[in-house]
Amino acid sequence: MGFRSHKVLAEVAGDLLPEFTVSTKVGYFAAGNASEHSLAPGRLHAALEDAASDLGREPDLVFLHNPEHSLARDSPTQRQSRLEAACSVLVDATASGLCGSWGISSWDPRLLADIVGPQLPQPHVLMVRAGFLVGSEILDAIETVAAGWRASALWGMSVFGGSTSEPIWERFDPQVFMQVAQGSSPVQAAFRAAFHLPEVEAVVAGTNQDTHLGELVASLGHEVNRAAVAEYRQLLSR
Repeated sequence: MGFRSHKVLAEVAGDLLPEFTVSTKVGYFAAGNASEHSLAPGRLHAALEDAASDLGREPDLVFLHNPEHSLARDSPTQRQSRLEAACSVLVDATASGLCGSWGISSWDPRLLADIVGPQLPQPHVLMVRAGFLVGSEILDAIETVAAGWRASALWGMSVFGGSTSEPIWERFDPQVFMQVAQGSSPVQAAFRAAFHLPEVEAVVAGTNQDTHLGELVASLGHEVNRAAVAEYRQLLSR
């Protein structure tokens, strides 16, 4: 929404906003009619202050969004140094009450896999892509980063690649990954299986349709065929 989502959320939710757990991201900034990514500590801190001001309250969780975007041309030593500086901004913001906790949101964590470890600040939440649209290399990198960072929680995102109407969901029936005779729809099966590709505690989903949200929530009662998921991972890595 052109960097207006915090203000719009505050306006729409009104006095209900304190009843919700609010998470957001920092890392991208307005640049004319487009956006740019930055890990500059000063810009990140200003974005955290703006988020709290625009929401009218401190967010419960703030992610450093796609840090790999600004690290692509750096050496491993440079990547580690710049990432540490950026993470430290969020650590300080949490300590000062500017946000409740912090995390890392990564679309492609391969550039992070060789630099994470106990030498870097430990995020509360690591959020990564999950589901059948994630390739083998990305899944391997996610698991490496999760093990190295030891975040308190691992979340998934972007299960449907932006839309459940993408052509792939017409060509592929993920119901084969569910326990038999549960009556899951293809959308429900894809969403439920995403909790195991990789193993995540929660999956973030965006929608403007309450019926779609209800369908996803209902899928949480269905059981996944873990053996089928394990076989899929083995086949994917060949």
